[in-house]
Amino acid sequence: MPPKRTLSPDPPHPPSAIYRSTAITDRSSRFIAIYSPSLTAQQLQSRPELSDATHRITASRVPSTQRSLAPSQQPLYTTTYSDDGEKYAGKALASVLSDLNVEGSVVVARWYGGIMLGPVRFDHIKNCAREAISKYVNSSEQQVLRAKKARTVVNHDEENRRGDLTRVLPERDRSISVLRGLLAEKQLAMEPSSPRVEKPVSPAKVPEYAKLPLNTLENLERARDATIGWVLAQIEKVEVAQQAEVAQQAEIGQKAEIGQPAEIGQPAEIRHHADIGEQAETGQPAEIPQQPEVPQQPEIPHQPEIPYQPEIPQPEISHQPKAIDKTERTTAKPSTTPNPA
Repeated sequence: MPPKRTLSPDPPHPPSAIYRSTAITDRSSRFIAIYSPSLTAQQLQSRPELSDATHRITASRVPSTQRSLAPSQQPLYTTTYSDDGEKYAGKALASVLSDLNVEGSVVVARWYGGIMLGPVRFDHIKNCAREAISKYVNSSEQQVLRAKKARTVVNHDEENRRGDLTRVLPERDRSISVLRGLLAEKQLAMEPSSPRVEKPVSPAKVPEYAKLPLNTLENLERARDATIGWVLAQIEKVEVAQQAEVAQQAEIGQKAEIGQPAEIGQPAEIRHHADIGEQAETGQPAEIPQQPEVPQQPEIPHQPEIPYQPEIPQPEISHQPKAIDKTERTTAKPSTTPNPA
């Protein structure tokens, strides 16, 4: 059996950066803080320069292994601390890490001088830790890391936003289709006498939202919201018209029962002004009513011109009665009657 191959040694780890604060001395007590973004609290406690300290207070803040259900929330962190005989000092040191929003470990060493300092010792502990952490924050290494983390956060937010939009936009498309069908049914119910023509509906092409850039998805979201708002406004307008028609029919029926003449409809001018007001509220251009067409007079055929003829004088006719000859009237006819003698 051939011997096992020996493993190559691990590459040496780069030296971890350590940031120290200046020493604070108060009544023979001395405080020094050491911060590292990569070393653990135990590694900082075991450093030779801190071996003879009276107290070595530690605190660490690292990303948590747990994940939040909401991806847009801030990442979770696990914070630990140790008082090392200085009661409540570890919790105060951990608050400095949270306030400065950094990851890593910090240790504050105190050499007791024989005089109790009271609550002011917590101020010395936090000031030392804040100074050491501030040196790290202001370093060029931290600036590079912050820029990289900011880009990661931005990319993460963009991906989350893209995922939300690719999931929401198909739902908006289905809502628009359903609302348009409802609007068509209500408009058809307003005109039952008109024949219903079934138009062939071609299947809508579903956009590939996952391949579109983020700004295009956001513009599409605004457009879908505007379309849904307009369709809802049209549905409300049709429903109001239906209610008005039902009320008008009920009023006509009541007047017919009591024998009063029914006033059907409104004057054309009033209806026209009402339609203009409704169209102005919805932002649609007003329709100008067309004037009734005036029937045209039939054309008279052109008559040929008659030439002028001079007037012919007519003989005068006398209307006096004809003279009767008196001699003819007085002449007696011979009698045929025999004369009695």
